[in-house]
Amino acid sequence: MDRALRLAAQAGASGDVPVGAVVMDAAGTVIGEGLNLRERDHDPTAHAEVVALRAAAAAHGDWNLEGCTLVVTLEPCVMCAGAVLQSRVSRLVFGAWDEKAGAAGSMYDVVRDRRLPYRAEVVAGVRADEASALLRAFFDERR
Repeated sequence: MDRALRLAAQAGASGDVPVGAVVMDAAGTVIGEGLNLRERDHDPTAHAEVVALRAAAAAHGDWNLEGCTLVVTLEPCVMCAGAVLQSRVSRLVFGAWDEKAGAAGSMYDVVRDRRLPYRAEVVAGVRADEASALLRAFFDERR
């Protein structure tokens, strides 16, 4: 989560919503990382999770990331929760809850939906105060 928080701060400093993500393989080695690049790249899909999953798949040489863990500072949205499932990530660890658009237990629970053929383990609230503080400072400055 340390690395994800640093990436989130980097995203915020560059004008993107401060969210950072890392993907670790089963041994705990970081194989992909990302930060929000939506504003910079003018890409609606450039959320930190998607950027990190793309980097991990490229490093891994396969789209199937079963056995890997995605660590992200904010609860994934519906798009990112879908990307978690499509990549077969085994575990999702996140910091702050997203009460407005979260899809890993708050608004929706896409990643653990029993109707879907694949589910991920969820560990929520890891260093939530730090992740929330980054988001709050970012949005307070813009209001």
